[in-house]
Amino acid sequence: MRVLLATVQVPFVSGGAETLAAGLLDALRREGHEAEIVAIPFEWSPPERVLDHMLACRLLDLTGRARTPVDRVIGLKFPAYLIPHPNKVLWLLHQHRTAYDLWEHPLNDLRNVPNGLPIRDAIRRADSQLIPQAKAIFTISGNVSRRLKTYNGIDSTPLYNPPPSVEKFYCADAEDYFFFPSRLNPLKRQSLVLEALAITRKPVRIRFAGTAEDASYLEALKKQARRLNVHNRIDWVGHVSEQVKHDLYAHSLGVIFPPVDEDYGYITLEAMLASKPVITCTDSGGPLEFVRTGETGLVAEPTPESLADAMDTLWNDRAQAKQCGQAARSHYNKLGITWQNVVRTLLP
Repeated sequence: MRVLLATVQVPFVSGGAETLAAGLLDALRREGHEAEIVAIPFEWSPPERVLDHMLACRLLDLTGRARTPVDRVIGLKFPAYLIPHPNKVLWLLHQHRTAYDLWEHPLNDLRNVPNGLPIRDAIRRADSQLIPQAKAIFTISGNVSRRLKTYNGIDSTPLYNPPPSVEKFYCADAEDYFFFPSRLNPLKRQSLVLEALAITRKPVRIRFAGTAEDASYLEALKKQARRLNVHNRIDWVGHVSEQVKHDLYAHSLGVIFPPVDEDYGYITLEAMLASKPVITCTDSGGPLEFVRTGETGLVAEPTPESLADAMDTLWNDRAQAKQCGQAARSHYNKLGITWQNVVRTLLP
């Protein structure tokens, strides 16, 4: 089959969405399909431009017609999943979250503009009317499916995919640090972890890996660490190679990942592959589909006190941390998450 993957690309920003699209592209080609990524440039600021991008996507023709007919379009990200095609299936990474679950969030730029409400309503109407036109609707997680049902009344099926380089993750003897690998962003809540670190009873150390989309955010985190007097218990390792990332996972005591209502989260799966327990929060979304508190990790309330207690627990009981990590790897193995399954499901 000739398959196009419809997604968007914010210039100079790369993350889990881009990794997923590349992984799906490779998987399709391995299965003998002709496949390409169609990435639409996308900017959400000022918010009025979102409507322009939606219209542009609706006007695109990806059928290929007589030249190179396209047999299937797989829609991934908003607003590219609105592109029409007679044989389109959706594998939603997420919707435009500022129009949905993040509408009341303090960082929402859409709600704070004069015409934010009509823009939000236009996004919701388009999703409700156009998403059901797809031949089939899948999402990357139960959390994304839940949002789609809650806000749009649309049923969908979660379809998990593996993180990159599954075979390269390994487990080694734990050293004295927790690992927090993620881009530096307020929704990932590095700031909350710093507050928790300041009230831990044990000499907990954390290594943060990842770069900031806004350099000022990293500076604010460093200032916060100094103000809380925990700067000497933190390593800001920034961007790391894949090999260094695997090593940091392998030698960590556990992984900290407490985002706000994460869509899916490769970090949880990567920790499981490295046989490491995950500390997450009750409102962290995607990770909760894999972290079983006391079994494969710990689930804390999104407060400094609760997070600090979870970190102290694993820091103090290395045997429990190791046992949870081993259980996490066993649980991952039982899930049967493969790209072959993803391709078979999206191309029935």
